[in-house]
Amino acid sequence: MIKHLTAIIEKEEEGYVAFCPEVDVASQGNTVDEARANLKEALELFFETASPEEINSRLHEEVYVTQLEVAVG
Repeated sequence: MIKHLTAIIEKEEEGYVAFCPEVDVASQGNTVDEARANLKEALELFFETASPEEINSRLHEEVYVTQLEVAVG
């Protein structure tokens, strides 16, 4: 089965952090592509090893990524 999930990738001081909000799984890498590939691997391992109960308790079916305009200062 193929599942479409969200990957949020953020630059950190020494590389990139990739996060999947649907199941709260994260990984990292030295480049965007490496962080994305590592997250994909982490997600595949999660779905392979987690019990159905854990998957159901962590899986958020609806995730929305948007931008906000916020006044600062």
